[in-house]
Amino acid sequence: MGRRRVERLMRLEGLRGRMIRIYRPNPRLHRFYEQYPNHLWKRQAKRLDQVWVGDVTYLSVAGRWRYLAVVLDQCSRRVLGWSLAPRRGSHLTRKAFDLAARRRRPAPGLIFHSDRGSEYAGTGLGDRLRSMGVRQSMTRGGCPSDNPHAESFFHSLKAEAVHGMQFVDDAALRRCLTSYVAYYNQRRLHSSLGYRSPVEYERDVA
Repeated sequence: MGRRRVERLMRLEGLRGRMIRIYRPNPRLHRFYEQYPNHLWKRQAKRLDQVWVGDVTYLSVAGRWRYLAVVLDQCSRRVLGWSLAPRRGSHLTRKAFDLAARRRRPAPGLIFHSDRGSEYAGTGLGDRLRSMGVRQSMTRGGCPSDNPHAESFFHSLKAEAVHGMQFVDDAALRRCLTSYVAYYNQRRLHSSLGYRSPVEYERDVA
């Protein structure tokens, strides 16, 4: 069936075609993200505090969204810091990173990898990373799978601790997160770590 026949039949039936929005690349946006290359493309951490990864997800509290930012060591999968807030922003991600930095005191040269969210591209976090000599890395455009370790943690958290739960206030959610992170770090076994917990793995490789 030809295009003109389709157009004629549509006119007879009073139908109009609907087109999807055409994506037009924004050169300024591409130039902005060029300063945050993906340093982890085909690369895996071989030792502790070589690569940290971060991400943000949302959780429901009494019908309202709360945002959770986490920082993990890519080598051991250990959660090094997390932060919970009612709004997204660089204050959220910086707080999680600062907690991890106080606990580990990484040497300059650490790679911090995340997605391209504005909470990671903001100056609040970027200035902090540069002052510590941390190399900032971001996923490629349209490739959320470039940050699988953080995504895997959120999947486990929601499946094992959050799904089916109702939190009446922030305090209840914080108690749940505190308990789960302790379990995840100290007791949960990971096949990629030789069926050891992150804490046990770090003890063995230290």
